[in-house]
Amino acid sequence: MGKSKEPEKPSTAWQGTYGDMITLMLCFFVMLYDPSETDSSQMAALQASLANDNPGGGVSMSAGRLADLGNTVSTLPSLEKGKSMGLAKKKAVSLFAPDIKSNKITITSDERGLVITLAADSFFKQGSAELNIETTRESLLRLSQFFKADEISGRRFRIEGHTDNVGVSPDSGFASNWELSATRSANVLHYLSDFGVDEKLFSIAGYADTRPLFSNDTEEERAYNRRVDIVILDEGHF
Repeated sequence: MGKSKEPEKPSTAWQGTYGDMITLMLCFFVMLYDPSETDSSQMAALQASLANDNPGGGVSMSAGRLADLGNTVSTLPSLEKGKSMGLAKKKAVSLFAPDIKSNKITITSDERGLVITLAADSFFKQGSAELNIETTRESLLRLSQFFKADEISGRRFRIEGHTDNVGVSPDSGFASNWELSATRSANVLHYLSDFGVDEKLFSIAGYADTRPLFSNDTEEERAYNRRVDIVILDEGHF
């Protein structure tokens, strides 16, 4: 009896097409990715999952992120606004490089939007709302230049004053930290207006010691809490 003919090996031609499709999908998702909007906690969870370094059990990403991808793609105006905020942050970091280096200004972002923080001890005399204009004039000029930039055209801004938990001195002229923080916000706006910024785009607030960044247990922590935040507001916080 003759030997039966072995079946031919299946074709692998499909692998080329499959590889092309995967490459195109990768390029598509890379184009959608905006590092300025990355959630650091979610990124850490993803990295731990990929590294199989998650002894505490599974960590899931927020629900609906992939399910809503189609909606995200169809809402390109929202993506453009997010990209604009990312460009604004890059411009701020570049423009305020001298102030960041000298610890006068820090640039962060949170749920409110892009936050430019002025160190109160650099901009104001202790317990006073009077600006140290001699030492901060260049910083204020850079601030006024930034608020005229195309990257934040159409945005609105809020100036928020904050203090530590130490009460004002009796001869300060302020009844409490509430008045001190609000007056500092107003004075920052007045100087920006003098430098040509449209004050109609701004609002001001004074929070006293109710929104500290750190506890007020040490002098260093109290120094960080004494600040003025200038917030480039996301649309949801107008």
